[in-house]
Amino acid sequence: MEPAIIDADIAAIRGQWILLAADDLNSEYADDRCANGRARRQEWRMGVIDYRSTKELPIVDIVNLYKSNEWSSAQKPEILLKALKNSENVISAWSEDRLIGLGNAISDGCLVVYYPHLLVLPDYHGRGVGREIIRQLKEIYKDFHQHIIVSEFNAVNFYQSVGFSRAGNTVPMWIYEGNDH
Repeated sequence: MEPAIIDADIAAIRGQWILLAADDLNSEYADDRCANGRARRQEWRMGVIDYRSTKELPIVDIVNLYKSNEWSSAQKPEILLKALKNSENVISAWSEDRLIGLGNAISDGCLVVYYPHLLVLPDYHGRGVGREIIRQLKEIYKDFHQHIIVSEFNAVNFYQSVGFSRAGNTVPMWIYEGNDH
């Protein structure tokens, strides 16, 4: 059976992957749903990337992902896991049994959404994984008035490429006792 291309323009531009509709997926993927209720996965030359909307994530995989990106929250695994479970939405990306990316959203439920975490294993940077996670999160909150993200300086170009822009003359501020993420 030939796979149905959902985002042909993206597939043509990237040339590396194809998004498949739920009907084209094996039954093992039938319960993994994205924003529009359909299962998603990407076919890569090197394997398959599955996107899942779930908060049930193995703590070992989460810690590995956060450590590989040098995020200090990896040093507090139980709190990190609780934070992700308390998020309104979590989208994760998997290559076979390996967690390779994750993004989450915190929202007031109708007006404002904040995306606090977007991480992709360094080996998968530049392959569209983070772009797809953000696309799915933005789709869930497409009718919201305000989407907020605080970007590290070296990630500004990426976030601009997925539709974010500087918020006027605002300055991000925080109370934080660490010296990293």
